[in-house]
Amino acid sequence: MNEVIRNIESRRSVRAYSQEQIEEEELKLILEAATYAPTGMGMQSPKIVVVQDAETIKELSRLNAAVMGSTGDPFYGAPTVVIVLADSNRPTYVEDGSLVIGTMMLAASSIGVGSCWIHRAKEVFASEEGKAYLKKWGIPDNYVGVGHCILGYPAKGAAGKAKPRKEDYIVRV
Repeated sequence: MNEVIRNIESRRSVRAYSQEQIEEEELKLILEAATYAPTGMGMQSPKIVVVQDAETIKELSRLNAAVMGSTGDPFYGAPTVVIVLADSNRPTYVEDGSLVIGTMMLAASSIGVGSCWIHRAKEVFASEEGKAYLKKWGIPDNYVGVGHCILGYPAKGAAGKAKPRKEDYIVRV
């Protein structure tokens, strides 16, 4: 079977991580791959923000959990949180950012790094605290949160098996 197809079929979302930080070279590979994700008209509307500082991750986790009315850690203890934002002036900004996250997750899986898409970036970065982070990071007001991609080495037994695909997934006309 083709290596890319095998990677797509075997990638799983990881929700338990070791505390070991991912290697810099692996992170660079994942991020570089993400910059090659397709974007509407090739305009590259997304921005990728990498957070590895434990205190900042803790604060972002708190903001994300608050959107759900929770106090748990929606980042599952991952040592790296990547935030994907996109320029809301582009009509394809949600799709562009989504493809960046999907590409990042596939790249991570291909080199043995676990990942999971975490929602609520839109709400987090629309809040006053979220806007303060964007300003601190030098990101213009027109950028909207698309999602978070958490990265790290999976804890033992954290990667599950794929569910069987539903019967009517594909409709051919």
